Amino acid sequence: MAERMDLTRTAPGAWAGFLAVYKAIRDSPLDRTVEELVKIRVSQLNGCAYCVDLHIRDARRLGEPEERMHHLTVWPKSPLYSEAERAALAYAEAVTRREPVDDDLWETLGKHFEEEALGNLVALVSLINAMNLFGVPLNKRPPAPGD
Repeated sequence: MAERMDLTRTAPGAWAGFLAVYKAIRDSPLDRTVEELVKIRVSQLNGCAYCVDLHIRDARRLGEPEERMHHLTVWPKSPLYSEAERAALAYAEAVTRREPVDDDLWETLGKHFEEEALGNLVALVSLINAMNLFGVPLNKRPPAPGD
C-alpha cells in the first residue's frame, strides 16, 4: 500500500506546529533515553511501523542496546529497565490505552522525575500518540531493506 498523504506538503503549517512541540520536548530536561523508549513503546502499541522503525533508529544513534529495544514489548517482565524508565513506560501505556493514571503511578513518576521533566513526559506521550494517529491512517511505511 502506498502512503496516502504527505502532511509536510498538504498541511505544512499544522505539521510545523507538531515539530515545534517536539523541539520543545527535545530541548527539555527529559532524559533522551526515556524519551526514545517511550516513543518506541507507544508506537508499538499503536501499530505504527513507520514510527517504530524511526524511533529504534534514533535510539540506536544514542547508543541504546539492541537487547533493551527487543525487550520493550515485555518490559514489565524484563530486568533491563531502571525504576524511572519503568514508571515512564507504565504511564505511557496507561495513557495510550486510555486507562486511568492512578495516584500510585503519579506518585511514582514524581519520585523519578523533576516537575519540568514530568511535564515534558506528559507532553511527549500525547505528542507521539498524535503522530501515530497520522502515521497509521496515512499508511506511512518504514524504508524497505536496503533503502
